[in-house]
Amino acid sequence: MFPDTLNNTIWTLRNASAQNKVPIWKTVIKELSRSRSNRRQVNIGQLAHITKDKEVVIVPGKILASGDISHKLTKILALDNLIKKYPDGKGVRIIG
Repeated sequence: MFPDTLNNTIWTLRNASAQNKVPIWKTVIKELSRSRSNRRQVNIGQLAHITKDKEVVIVPGKILASGDISHKLTKILALDNLIKKYPDGKGVRIIG
């Protein structure tokens, strides 16, 4: 993420954390605040192994192309939309 986009995302996550009082958004902030070289990297094959059909996941880092996935995951690219849809974070997993 670019610095301004990352700062806006962290600001949005802080607001969501304060409004909804749930720890998941603070955890995502912590993960996104890491340097690029220390962010998580997850292969698609790993996602296939540790997730269930139609599960909602956040990968605060890079998704690598190695592997195949045979089931559906809910994929929301913008964290703003994720926060609006799941403000309390229930049913959302952080992977990586």
